[in-house]
Amino acid sequence: MAGRRVAVFPSSEDLGPTLADLVRSRADRAIASRGRFTLGLSGGSLVSMLSRELLVPPDLDCSRWVVGFCDERLVPVDHPESTYGQYKNKLFSKVNIPESGILAIDSSLPVKACAEDYARKLKEAIPEDDFPVFDLLLLGMGPDGHTCSLFPEHPLLEETQKIVAPIDDSPKPPPQRVTMTLPVVNSARCVTFVSTGGSKAPVLKEVLEGRKGPAFPAALVVPTNGELFWLVDAPAAASLTIQVERLGLGAKL
Repeated sequence: MAGRRVAVFPSSEDLGPTLADLVRSRADRAIASRGRFTLGLSGGSLVSMLSRELLVPPDLDCSRWVVGFCDERLVPVDHPESTYGQYKNKLFSKVNIPESGILAIDSSLPVKACAEDYARKLKEAIPEDDFPVFDLLLLGMGPDGHTCSLFPEHPLLEETQKIVAPIDDSPKPPPQRVTMTLPVVNSARCVTFVSTGGSKAPVLKEVLEGRKGPAFPAALVVPTNGELFWLVDAPAAASLTIQVERLGLGAKL
């Protein structure tokens, strides 16, 4: 791993523009180097934050972006729990990402077949290595320390072969989901966690400073050859004792 950076912002409102700048700068770098930008998205509060901040500049060019999803719930696109559906309404409909560049699940399939189909899409779109190598993955973390749909002490944490895994016993509803596996997450050139709110403070401390017993899934994200950023707000960082970067509005990474 090239290194971990933990950046603390006074509020989520201060964090948002820096996240958007990171996405845009990594896009420019990837397109200049490889001709396209591969981005993995997560749901939750990231949907609103990215949809708001990425649209601030009127000239965002996404014509050479390839976008996938770090995990997805097995629900129809028009269901309020669909991460793809949320991004489609709030972001994709307002930018010029080619339809062929959006890699979404086929929610009409049974969960195992859905995972296999989505893995095939990722492999075909990003075929250079054994595991797809994304330029940037954006992750969240639950109060239980889960990330993607990788939950504490779940057998999927031991998966080493699959690109995408099905899960039909998610402790967080809905129970059926598909998720990128840890080998894919840790193959990315850059992984960025966004964690906000005081409810995350206890688990964030354990993830970043170590804990006794089994590691939280978020703590298992250690990119092999990539960068790892944690962008957090002050409430989420309230319990940290490690040295962090204190950044404000307008900060660059």
